[in-house]
Amino acid sequence: MSSLAPTDRLVLGCAGGHRFDVNKRGFVSLLPPRTRVRGDDAPMLRERAAFLDAGHYAPIADAVADLAHRAAPATPRIVDIGCGTGYYLRELSTAVAASAVLATDLSPDAVRMAMRTIPSSSGVVMDVWQPLPLRDGAADLILNVFAPRNPTEFARVLTAGGCYIGVVPTARHLIELRDAGLALDVPADKRGTVATALESTGQFEPPVSKRVELPLALSPSEIRQLIGMGPSSHHGAARTDDELPERVTVSVDVMAAQRV
Repeated sequence: MSSLAPTDRLVLGCAGGHRFDVNKRGFVSLLPPRTRVRGDDAPMLRERAAFLDAGHYAPIADAVADLAHRAAPATPRIVDIGCGTGYYLRELSTAVAASAVLATDLSPDAVRMAMRTIPSSSGVVMDVWQPLPLRDGAADLILNVFAPRNPTEFARVLTAGGCYIGVVPTARHLIELRDAGLALDVPADKRGTVATALESTGQFEPPVSKRVELPLALSPSEIRQLIGMGPSSHHGAARTDDELPERVTVSVDVMAAQRV
């Protein structure tokens, strides 16, 4: 499905004759019927919202905005692939005076939360591994923070001169939690893997990147929020407060790649 168009009856339709109802919360699900894929659940998202809104990852959001100011067109149309709670999308759309904002995620709870966070946004529940339900050149900026990627589709959806901005963890990210068996491993050189995937499309300039690394001194409750807000929440045994680290390392690469 290459394009969607709103109708007067709050239904989205395409040239192929497919129709999808916009729900009362204002977004639409484009997942196949009876799909078994699942995104982040509501408890995980609540933990993430509490942690992010406390400002712990604000330097990452600042680095995203900085690269967007340098690389993205003015007043861009932003599509967030894997929006989560909408924290990064909210911060970025404000910083660059976005002209349009679309929050997408595999999780209906995430899209609903992001749209509450950004009242002017639109939302779509979708699977990034499938063809994206967006017109060619529909976006000026794709945001992709700690989320799966589909570089070929990203290149199609971005306008010429548009920009992909992604955030990926380094091998040092949350290393204290991983050493304690409380977080999942991070593949080596994830930045290089993503850069190679983007360039292999033949549609992106070599990406530039900015590393954000800082120590966080956190309370036991904040450490539990950090564990509970991501996939690590489903792994590892429960620990007492004394068994939790008092400090964790945040280490990510923020990447920007221009669409040729």
